[in-house]
Amino acid sequence: MSARDQLLVVIDPVARRTDGESVRIAKDVLSAGATVRFCLPDGPEDFAKALARRGARRLVVVGDDRALLRAVGTLHRERDLAGSALSVVPVGAAQTLARTLGVPSGAVAAARAVLEGVERRLDLLVDDSDGVVLGDLRIPPVGAGAAESGAARSGAAGSRAAGPEAADGAANGTTAVEGHAWLRTCQSFVRTLAARPARVAAPPGPSPARLRVEADGVTLVDLDQPVEGVLVTAGHGGGLAQVEVRPSSVGAEAAPLRVRARTVTVSGADFRYRADAVVAGPVRTRTWTVRPRAWGLTLPR
Repeated sequence: MSARDQLLVVIDPVARRTDGESVRIAKDVLSAGATVRFCLPDGPEDFAKALARRGARRLVVVGDDRALLRAVGTLHRERDLAGSALSVVPVGAAQTLARTLGVPSGAVAAARAVLEGVERRLDLLVDDSDGVVLGDLRIPPVGAGAAESGAARSGAAGSRAAGPEAADGAANGTTAVEGHAWLRTCQSFVRTLAARPARVAAPPGPSPARLRVEADGVTLVDLDQPVEGVLVTAGHGGGLAQVEVRPSSVGAEAAPLRVRARTVTVSGADFRYRADAVVAGPVRTRTWTVRPRAWGLTLPR
């Protein structure tokens, strides 16, 4: 029996909890077409140990996008991505990345692709902290939560205001009975206010970010040009990432800047970024480099 017919199927704990039926279907289809060893890790540490002990077996991950990212990231850190193709059966709510990469939806179709598909070598974006990006890297506009925090501060200030008024009443010689009646009146008034729907101001729109974006050492935008967002997409075997920068504009919409590059560096004030399904940061600078055909994924023929 060839190594291709021997599988190590690692079933993510989130998949087992959220969709046990799809997990069962995937196990049945895979077991019918290959010799399978199942692994049920309880957490990231067990997950990494299972990958390290797979031997010559082909690795199959049953789980969502985060499980796929965890597998590729672990193999990358172990410098073991070039050894064999990874297979995935998407189970869970987050499957956008898997679909974008070409993995079929549904446990049956995805499991059959594991058994009958072919390996496709894909590019990988690797950052200077050894993080990986399989699909899209997004740096969103700088958000502002001023409305919520302002409302919280106003509520706290209103609560504090009741204290001095009550103290003033006591200082002016209010009797105990009158004080209780006054307190009941205040409580009734507060309940009346609470029953009314609060008018919450609309949160302000996202603010442009001031970032320096460089592609292969060439500056696309500098700190003096606010940007609405940055999108970097890993290639599918071409060795270059697609970079799109959307400058901020007043009046007429500014055209986005689009280039292809091997290395992308973003720097500026603290910023967060979304790498596939994971939000990271804040950081002040980060460089991503394309690793051509660095990892393999089993996809339908």
